[in-house]
Order: sequence, then C-alpha cells, then structure tokens
Amino acid sequence: MLRWLIGGGREPQGLAEKSSVQTIGEEQIQNPYTELLVLKGHQDIVRFLVQIDDCRFASAGDDGIIFLWNAQTGEKLFELHGHTHKITAIAPFSSSAASEEKKYLILTASADRTVIVWDCTSGRQVQKVSCFHSTVKCLTVLQRLDVWLSGGSDLCVWNRKLDLLCKTSHITDAGISALVELPKNCVAAAVGKELIIFRLITSDDGSEGWNVLEVKRLVDHQDNILSLVSVNDLTFVTGSHVGELIVWDALDWTKQASECNFWDSSVHPDVQPEIKLSQSPNETSVQHLTSDEECVFAAVGKGIYVYNLQMKRVIACQRTAHESSVLHIEKLPNRQLISCSEDGSVRIWELREKQQLPAEPVPTGFFNMWGFGRANKQANQAAKKMQENTPVYFLELVGDLIGHSSAVQMFLYFGELGLATCSADHLIILWKDGERESRLRSLTLFQKLAQNGDLQVKF
Repeated sequence: MLRWLIGGGREPQGLAEKSSVQTIGEEQIQNPYTELLVLKGHQDIVRFLVQIDDCRFASAGDDGIIFLWNAQTGEKLFELHGHTHKITAIAPFSSSAASEEKKYLILTASADRTVIVWDCTSGRQVQKVSCFHSTVKCLTVLQRLDVWLSGGSDLCVWNRKLDLLCKTSHITDAGISALVELPKNCVAAAVGKELIIFRLITSDDGSEGWNVLEVKRLVDHQDNILSLVSVNDLTFVTGSHVGELIVWDALDWTKQASECNFWDSSVHPDVQPEIKLSQSPNETSVQHLTSDEECVFAAVGKGIYVYNLQMKRVIACQRTAHESSVLHIEKLPNRQLISCSEDGSVRIWELREKQQLPAEPVPTGFFNMWGFGRANKQANQAAKKMQENTPVYFLELVGDLIGHSSAVQMFLYFGELGLATCSADHLIILWKDGERESRLRSLTLFQKLAQNGDLQVKF
C-alpha cells in the first residue's frame, strides 16, 4: 500500500490546448481528494468493486481472486481463492433476518461456471454452486423475497441455503447480461437486444415451491442492451450499444419515451460539423446509467448527460467529458457527479444553474424522450415557451483525479472515507480528503503525546 500526495495538474499545456476535453488547473479548490492510497494485490484487470458495509469493500477481476479491504486505512483484510477463471459478477448478500445476528456475505460468479458465497467476517468460503451450464454474467439479490437470481443462458432463483428454487428453460446462448428488480415480484432481464419480463410466483400453500414465468418480451431496441437501471417503483431505463435510450413503465412495461438520434446533426445543430461520432457505435454506446428520484445520468460515448424526469428534457451535458469512453458514472449527495473513463481519468463535475442572459440552446434532442415523431408548430411553440421559463444547467469540471495508468472500470463512494477506484492497471486507489486526513493525523499525534505524558499545556 502506497500513500501519495496529489500535486494537481494533468497534461502539458500544449496537449491540453489541442484537446476538446475540458481541463482544470492545479488549483482545484472544490476537489477534496488531495491524498491517495494505492492498494496492490491483483494480478490482472480489476473490474468490480462492491460495498460490504460502511467501512469495507470487496474487489474482483480477471485474476479470479477476491480481496476484502478496509476503506479507511486501505488494509487488506482477506484474499479469497476459489475460482479458476475471471470473475464475471459480484453482489453483496447480507442476511436480513431480524432474529439472527447480521451476516455480511458476498456472491461471486466466474467464467469457470461456478458461484461462491463468501463470509466477509471470516474470509471463508461458505458454499459453492457448480451446476451451471454456462457462465453466470449477472447476480441480483431480492431482499424483500429473501432470494437471489443468477443470469446466464437461463435465469435461476436460489434461496439463502443455495437451494435451486426454480429456473427458466434455456433462453439463448448469448445469455442474460443484466437484471433489475421490478414491482409485483417481477424482474427485467436484458438478453441481447431484447428485454424479457419474468414474474416470480410462490406456491399457494406457503411451501418452498417457486416458479418463474416469462410474461412479456420487449423488442424495441435495435442493438444489444448494455445498461439497465431502476429509477423508482414506477420507472426503469435501458440503454443500448447504438445509442438508444428507452424509459419504461415499471408496472405495465410500456414504453414511456425514447431517443435514438444522439448525434444526428439535424437534431443537434449546435454540434460542430467536424465531430461525426455517429459513425462509430462505440461513440454513442450507453455504457452506464444511474439515477436518483429526479434525474437519469447517462454515460454515452465520451460524454455524460443529465435528464430531468419532471422537466422531461436534458438539463445538462458534457459531450466530451473524457478523451475516451465513459465507463461509469454516479451522482453524489451534493449535486456533484463523478465519472471515470477508458482514458484512465476520474473526474468530478458540479451541476450548476446557468444565468439566463440570452441562453444558448440546450440539446433537448438528445433525450427528447417525451415527443414521438414530428412535433407540430403549436407543440414547438409550447416547448419553446417552456424552455424560456425553465432554468438551464451546466456541468462544470471541479476535480480531475490522476493516478491510474489505464482504463478505470468503476468506483465506490464512501462519503467522508473517500472514493475507491479500480482499473485495468491492476490497481485500486483510495482517494482521500486531504484536510480530513491531516486532522486525523494531528489528533492521533495529540492522543499519543497525551498518553505518554509528553504533552505539556502552558497557560
């Protein structure tokens, strides 16, 4: 474990001037992360981080090893061996029964076609399931039903004892790539470019008998679904490889809104003509989605977009937030966003309201989800009036975290304990609030001096 102090800056000035990516100087007064801890142990790409509790997290990746870490100190707590191939999914699996002491468990799936349950307190393997016919690509825990689901070439439902309660027939060789819980004991599964709705049914007599039924197939996407997120009990959102984004009703699974013309210059006249991102599918891929109760935050190609569900329009965007594709994005409690990219950078953004002078046009076409087909003149006038009367926001870069030398896969936010990032450079970095760490060191020194009797207070 290495501790570094961060000095600021990123690129030589000449390179920064040639890039269309927004830059920030060394004086990042709103960026608290001025210290970092480098955590070593993995021997290959680290793809997954999962929070166990307020101060512990697990990491996993292509070396097939799972590490448990202390988020405050960076201490390596356990090194878990049991898989023979790369990790393909990970999920926390803590017990929820009020009558027993809470157990902190995690589930890991691997390309070796196994799933293992680990005890995070002892670091021991609790149980291993090896009956899969294909690689499990996703794991989802349904706390309310006290079961967990595995998605591969079929969908399986398991209880806490790892008994197989029920499963679907073979769905497809491509397999289920993502799962999200929906109301009324339903789940949505992304299978290629299809979205399949399944309902979990328990037996009428209250026995352990379960069944999983396919109730609907949604075929609105034109390419593979890459991202899937639940906004609330009424809405969930999907994004595809070719830049389609669809908002769905979580109760009746109807399409509420959609957008397919991310980078069409006729829809976005403010996009500079030399930027022709629509020619490359990777540049418009919806790589990751997250949300709060008000907005959907989308990582699309190299950019990040904020869509307000109540206003029904994009309220802010950075088309070129990074030099390469954005892989992960999260909203913080303080109106800030964090994004990470294939270019190895981690950036902090603040959502701010723009002063309405004559305001420049907002790219409403990007997520123009609530209008279908060509709007008539009256609708255009109404939309224009609404735009004039509603605030316009923008994303300002307030922090640039430089530490990784390769693609940053994802991150975890631990509040005052800082930020954890993982990368293709085999490293995990804990980004720390420098002022807080300095205060803690001073307090520790003060306490040691007081205990040793070396502290003399003079009046």
